[in-house]
Amino acid sequence: MGWFTPAKLGERENMIMLMFSILYTINIAISNVSLNLVSVPFHQVVRAMTPVFTVIISIMFLKKTYPAKIYYSLLPVVFGVAFATSDEYSFTYMGFFLTVLGAVLAAVKTIVTNRVQVGRLKLAPLDLLFRMSPLAFIQCIIYAYFTGELQDVMQFSSQNMTADLAFGLFFNGLIAFGLNIVSFTANKKTSALTMTVAGNVKQVLSIILSVVIFDYAVTLMNSFGILLTLVGGAWYGYVL
Repeated sequence: MGWFTPAKLGERENMIMLMFSILYTINIAISNVSLNLVSVPFHQVVRAMTPVFTVIISIMFLKKTYPAKIYYSLLPVVFGVAFATSDEYSFTYMGFFLTVLGAVLAAVKTIVTNRVQVGRLKLAPLDLLFRMSPLAFIQCIIYAYFTGELQDVMQFSSQNMTADLAFGLFFNGLIAFGLNIVSFTANKKTSALTMTVAGNVKQVLSIILSVVIFDYAVTLMNSFGILLTLVGGAWYGYVL
């Protein structure tokens, strides 16, 4: 392939890839659906619990152990996001369930991503993306068809698609491609827990960018949360 050599997988390994792609698709779908049922601050706070779920799942199913310092460093990371996103928290019971389920699935997804790259399969990041993308595309098309979204997209494209919008979608796709490559590579070189901690730090960095780009107003509580999360992320990196 030039950039990478695809691994030769048997029937069992290909079935693992299929199940893995379904996990990715379901995780994204549940996250998007839950956002319609809860407020954004509530969604971010629950997602901030992903490192905790990662630790629990790793201990229960992978028999991993972590030093006490790791647990302590996770506290400011989790609570920092809660302070950084402090706003009106609203949710429905179904939204609460789906948001928590999405956080658990995000933890499982990150762990499995690490295992298929450093475990027995040892897939390269590009190889993993090469196998995942077609499967995820087909699954998303099927999901969109049964929910009626595919018809809405076709109608929108025929009536409202412009060259600028098409270029914007193409550029967004390139960014998503690069993001997946960087994410898979980082996951392979670090650990699932490190990736979930970095994900929490990413949330507060998004707030900082919102302030710079969109003049988003932050309160003293938000500022404290941003600082707390960044300190927790630095602390985690130090004790790792």
